[in-house]
Amino acid sequence: MPALLHPTREQITLEDVLAALGHPVRMKIVRALASGVETYCGAIETGAPKSTLTHHWRVLRESGVIHLRHEGRRNYLTLRADDLEARFPGLLTVVFPDTNEPS
Repeated sequence: MPALLHPTREQITLEDVLAALGHPVRMKIVRALASGVETYCGAIETGAPKSTLTHHWRVLRESGVIHLRHEGRRNYLTLRADDLEARFPGLLTVVFPDTNEPS
């Protein structure tokens, strides 16, 4: 399997993050990851067809919002909360006002 693109902390841009978070399915994914626990992608209920979830994971991964790793036939996702907080302090608190803390 080819290596996946994960931008470095310095490569994460606000424009890419906001564009990635601008879709309801991707917001559901990020909200599910806000606990900070690595999650198997099949455990996140989005209501979206499986055929489109790969696209949503790619957008979130390439924007720097999530980290995706393969293990066998499964994909595991984590929110890059530390990187996002370092680049854009307070952004996750604004995106998730009801939780006050993203993780």
